[in-house]
Amino acid sequence: MTSSLLTRLAPPLFVVIWATGFIVARTIAPYAEPLTFLLVRYLLAILVLVLVVLAMRASWPKTGREWRDGLVAGVLLHGFYLGGVFWAVKHGLPAGIMALVAGLQPLVTGVLAEPLLGEQVSQRRWIGIGLGFIGAGLVVLPKLGAGVPPLALGVGLLAMLSITLGTIWQKRTGASADLRVNALVQYIGAAVVTVPMMLLSEQGHMEFTLPLWLSLIWAVLGLSIGAIGLLLYLIRHGAVVGVATLLYLVPPVSALMAYALFGETLSAIQIVGMGCAALGVAVASRT
Repeated sequence: MTSSLLTRLAPPLFVVIWATGFIVARTIAPYAEPLTFLLVRYLLAILVLVLVVLAMRASWPKTGREWRDGLVAGVLLHGFYLGGVFWAVKHGLPAGIMALVAGLQPLVTGVLAEPLLGEQVSQRRWIGIGLGFIGAGLVVLPKLGAGVPPLALGVGLLAMLSITLGTIWQKRTGASADLRVNALVQYIGAAVVTVPMMLLSEQGHMEFTLPLWLSLIWAVLGLSIGAIGLLLYLIRHGAVVGVATLLYLVPPVSALMAYALFGETLSAIQIVGMGCAALGVAVASRT
């Protein structure tokens, strides 16, 4: 695949694959505790990437700083983000609220991009960010629940801030790193911080049924390898605000998948929200 073709295909591929993460989370819920599932996912991703790195004879990090940069990115992009999201939802934060909290990421990224990266956010991009947030909000609006536990909401906000800072950290430190090795080091960092969270809050329960096995295989190969590889590629080759804005398309795509796989209904307001989110991303991404 040529570089120009990958540049065109990476954004839509990333959105579609990333959206399947919510389908995986719903599928495995009856069979595994979330942090236990995440830890197994990280460990298997590490195993796969070690084999890839050895087979491709990729260069390992040569300095302590390179190891540190990858480990910190993994803690922020995976460990604290996914761990926080799963913990918050498990402890009573409605999934719709969590989706709205996650939808704050492009806004926070836009605020932090200039002081931390020197990226200036144009008025057109701010308009696109606003439209995308409204659209994503309309998509999840019918699923909003009344109860919002303060602690779970706080953890959800910290998870959103974690992936925001992780994206910025990756942009600042991962410009020259081999993406395969960098992803491997990130999952080591994610596993290290997930172990104590899992031991403190779960029993390590997993029922290895066919749905769990299929979900685990996809979570490792599709999400941990495919989606994260595309995310790292997009961060390297684009502005972090533009990459973050793509996440506004995830709730609409997830809603369509849930409609097709689980028979969930799609209301008129959700369809309007999908169009609004797509328009926002188009406006924000236009060059």
